[in-house]
Amino acid sequence: MTRYEYKVLTPPVKGVKAPGRKTAEARHANAVELLLNEQAGAGWEYLRSDILPNSERQGLTSSQTVYRTVLVFRRPVGDVVGTVIAEAQAVAEATTPAEAKEAGSAESAPAPEDTPAPDTDPEDEPYKPE
Repeated sequence: MTRYEYKVLTPPVKGVKAPGRKTAEARHANAVELLLNEQAGAGWEYLRSDILPNSERQGLTSSQTVYRTVLVFRRPVGDVVGTVIAEAQAVAEATTPAEAKEAGSAESAPAPEDTPAPDTDPEDEPYKPE
């Protein structure tokens, strides 16, 4: 299962001038396009836009609900557990025991002795002066 992290941004409210973009709608579309391409360049995948309620103060004692549009992006998180599971499934799906043995020995490498076991937190260990 792929794990994702999400980023939520407000869409641009002002258009961006560009050659051939004369109308307000075209300039606004250009601003949205630039935002989407900027986020895609940073590894974020556009997922959807949502309209969400937001309660804001109005005056001293009252509040009103304002609906805001947001753009939702996501990108996969590097998941060590998922990688290990995928490798184990690939080994298990090998057609012959010889292939499974080769795949298991080629992908597994001994862990360095300085690194803690995956189920332990290095902050939980007592201090050891070097």
